[in-house]
This record gives sequence, structure tokens and C-alpha cells, in this order.
Amino acid sequence: MGERQDLYSEVTARIIAEMEEGRLPWVQPWDSAACGCGMPENGGTGRRYSGINVLILWAAAVSGGYASQRWLTFRQAQVLGGTIRKGERGTTVCYADRFTPKAEQERAGSEDREARTVAFLKRFTVFNVDQCEGLPEAATSSPAIVREGEVIPRAEALMQATGATIRIGGEKAFYAPTFDVVQLPPQPAFREPIDYYRTALHELGHWTGHPTRLDRDQGNGFGTPAYAREELVAEMCAAFTCATLGVRPTVRHADYIASWLDVLREDARAIFRAASHASKAADHLLAFDVEADHA
Repeated sequence: MGERQDLYSEVTARIIAEMEEGRLPWVQPWDSAACGCGMPENGGTGRRYSGINVLILWAAAVSGGYASQRWLTFRQAQVLGGTIRKGERGTTVCYADRFTPKAEQERAGSEDREARTVAFLKRFTVFNVDQCEGLPEAATSSPAIVREGEVIPRAEALMQATGATIRIGGEKAFYAPTFDVVQLPPQPAFREPIDYYRTALHELGHWTGHPTRLDRDQGNGFGTPAYAREELVAEMCAAFTCATLGVRPTVRHADYIASWLDVLREDARAIFRAASHASKAADHLLAFDVEADHA
């Protein structure tokens, strides 16, 4: 328990410090970063990281000046025939899950009830492939960065494939959960055409929370902590989805930073939960990405 609390507090404190400086961990300075904007993935398995690990690894890639979004454990690097360069320091990521102790299973069986699960959090140390040597080219090569002008049709196709009711018009962008409707200003109203899609993905992030989809609590008024938490989920969902599509995330609700800080200071686990919800929301949207390889 103590180790879990330490990790929650450690990661949250780091994110709070970034936000107090006006930087959001899900909106990295990709223009100056050596790596292209994309989702971090395991260089051995190809599996993408999710939840809080995305924020941790994005920050590590930018601060380390790495040209890749691929990461390996020490053992994975060895299995691939490589090694970690001497003096390199790894980045701590975490894996959260739940399990049922054997004693609890037996008690639940004798008491004719559902067994209670216990949460656990494990730490892992990973290294960027730029910190390794001797790796095969397949583990170090980076995918070509897609120009935003080519990404827009893909984002448009995803929006249409969701089947969401999207109404175009007016001056404001919002999601109305009561009517299950996304409202967006027309694309010419945006200074940059790509911002139309960034905004749409934010509102579709809210859309995923409808009771018929991921069923998040969306019935709270503006200014409440619950409202701030939902905005945090939608912001990160949009960032994760944008990164997957090759679109650099931007800040849509920078004016919410103060309320987000209040939420994080109150609960060290809040950013973990929000990032987890955001990953699930992004996965829900990306299931409609007709150009992705879902094999």
C-alpha cells in the first residue's frame, strides 16, 4: 500500500509542478521535440502504452531529446540482441490491476458471496530505444510522420464512422449529454482547419461517456470538481486520439488549469483515473478509425 501511495504521489506531484508552470503533460512541445508526435509503444511487443504511462513517457521523450517513441525493459533489450548504454537512466512506468487472494476466494465461497478483489500497482523501468545499442533496425525505426494536411480526411472519416449526431453551426463547441448531440462551429470559423478536428475529438471524448457507451458521470454543473474531472478526461482523450492520428495535440481549455490543479491536489489518484478513462475513451473512438490496422 505504501509503495502504491508513493507512486501516486510522486507522479501527481510531477504533473502538478508542470501545470503550475503552465505546461500540460498531454500537450508537449512537439515542434521542438526530436521525436514525432505519436503514442509511445513497447519496442519489443509493439503494444501501445495507455493511461498515465502515456503522460510519463511523453515527458521523458521530450526531456531526454529522444527521436523515438519506443521503449524497452532491460530484459527486452537483451532478448532483441541489444543492451542499455552504460550510464543511461530508465523511466519508471506502472501497471495497475486487481486480483483476488486465494483466502478471500475461499471465504467468499463459504459465505456464498462475490469475492472482493485487491488493487495492486507494479513499477517497471523502461528505456527509450535511443538509450540502447545493438538493437535490430526493426526495433529502432520510427514510422514516417504524417503531415497534418493528409490527416484531416482520416479524422473526418473517423467522425462520420462513429455515427454520432454532429450538428454544425453557431459559435460554440459542446456536447449535450441529455440529447446525445455534439455541436461544432463550421470549419471556416477556426483559424486553422486542423483545430476543427482537434475540437471535434474533444467533444467526441465527452460523447464516449454517454450511458450507452462508457457510462461516465456527466450530470455535474460547471465549476464543480466532477465537471473539471470530465473535462480532464476529454482533453486527454483528444490528445491521445490526435497523437494516434498524427495530429499534434493543443490546449483547448487552458482556462480550466486552476480547477484541474484543485482536483489533483485533493486526490493523488485523480490523474491516474482520468488518464485511464481517457485511454478507454480514445480506444472507443479509434475503433472507428477505418484506416487503422485493427488486426
